[in-house]
Amino acid sequence: MPASSHHNPTVFSRRQFLATVGALWLGAGLGIHSTPAAAFDTQRLRQSMQQQYGQAGLAVLEEWFALLQQLQNQDVQTKLRGVNDFFNRRIRWIDDIRVWGQEDYWATPLEAMGKGQGDCEDYSIAKYITLKQLGVTSQYLRMIYVRARIGRSQITQAHMVLGYYSTPDAEPLVLDNIVPSITPASQRTDLDPLFSFNSDGLWAGGSSESRADPLARLSRWRSVIERMQTQGFI
Repeated sequence: MPASSHHNPTVFSRRQFLATVGALWLGAGLGIHSTPAAAFDTQRLRQSMQQQYGQAGLAVLEEWFALLQQLQNQDVQTKLRGVNDFFNRRIRWIDDIRVWGQEDYWATPLEAMGKGQGDCEDYSIAKYITLKQLGVTSQYLRMIYVRARIGRSQITQAHMVLGYYSTPDAEPLVLDNIVPSITPASQRTDLDPLFSFNSDGLWAGGSSESRADPLARLSRWRSVIERMQTQGFI
């Protein structure tokens, strides 16, 4: 997945890109439903972080708790900026194969914060879950899987960003790890949306109508939800 301009991420061929996308779409669901944003277990999160990542991970988790407290009563734009900056600064872009020994691993926010490393899905998931904890509900947020063009070339690679939608059919604001500022989608001409999803639905391209249950169709998202349940997020 793309990183900021000083990294050299792996470039996907068209066949590799389509294979990556195709691997996400599976037919079986687990019947897990989203829970209220405030349902996370603070003590269990601390225990999970301590056990997996020690004091360094726990220190970042405490910073995250402080961020939630700081932003809780702020307006939406302040929440978006605060969350976007927090993860862009605390997670270093590294390929999944180097971090997890897997070609494509979607980390939970606890894992991303504990490692201090991740790729585009990890940034997007962490920002999504954090904004939900801050009361920005799923109807305003979608993780968007895109083709990202590299520079001025026609070469593309798979990438994920988080979109904030003021209304279901509005132009989203894009929260990204490549471009630090939050920008309207129309200004990100380097990104071509393929599909988007959140806890409640899955949309093809720029459609405003959900086409499927994301837990039934996205195996990696289902895995993230299961691990978050174990860790204490939901």
